[in-house]
Amino acid sequence: MEYKFTADNFESEVLKSEVPVLVDFYADWCGPCKMMAPVIAQLAEKYEGKVKVGKCNIDEEDGLARVHRVMNIPNMKVFVKGEVVGNIVGAVSQDVLEAELKKVL
Repeated sequence: MEYKFTADNFESEVLKSEVPVLVDFYADWCGPCKMMAPVIAQLAEKYEGKVKVGKCNIDEEDGLARVHRVMNIPNMKVFVKGEVVGNIVGAVSQDVLEAELKKVL
């Protein structure tokens, strides 16, 4: 299941999560973000129950983008126990993202 992270649920779903979380900070107008969408969806299915995988729209959640210093998108951050332990900026292959996830599993 692919999560939608917002200001309302970010603390409970990401920062206080019992499992690692991959957050894709994106925007609807961003071409590389659109390229990453199917990769994020596949990871959400593949790692369900082991990692929460979801998206945060920076146009709708600009406060979260500022707090987490999202300057460029797509920007995928891996959180463990509320801390950012991985950060990948730009369109990358599924293998690159999986390698980042495997570091925390």
